[in-house]
Amino acid sequence: MSATCLVVMGVSGAGKSTIARRLADELGWPMAEADEFHPPANIEKMSSGIPLTDTDRAPWLASLRDWITERAESNESTVVTCSALKRAYRDILRQARARVRFVHLAGSATLIMERLSVRSDHFMPSSLLDSQFGDLEPLGADEDGVTVDLGQPPQRIAATALERLGLHAGPQR
Repeated sequence: MSATCLVVMGVSGAGKSTIARRLADELGWPMAEADEFHPPANIEKMSSGIPLTDTDRAPWLASLRDWITERAESNESTVVTCSALKRAYRDILRQARARVRFVHLAGSATLIMERLSVRSDHFMPSSLLDSQFGDLEPLGADEDGVTVDLGQPPQRIAATALERLGLHAGPQR
């Protein structure tokens, strides 16, 4: 297993897309948005302010895991955004045939609510933020990843993540 997948994780509004794009650009790796893997029924539920259940998330996570595996089988490292709030969800992603590493963007509910209040281009309403924080299980000491404070500028967050993961800019596996 020589391919790596960085999963940029956190609650809605944490900045996953922004940081994942920076990491993908720095590393020269393709990026995928996990939101694009949701079936329409999941998007409908979230748009209606209904939190997803573990059952709702299972096929979504499996689809994302399979995408990671497809790229890894071609020896292609990737960056993906995924809330990956629970360890059980991260366990599904870790089943991919790649070294799956996590970058947890962590911050206060107040800061994230401020960000969500100005965001208009997403189906996830701010009313679901409490349920996301309720589901959030921080990375365990035995999980391959780092936690980075999202209160910094995006370029600093990305640089900190790369440094703490021992990764360097430029194409690599």
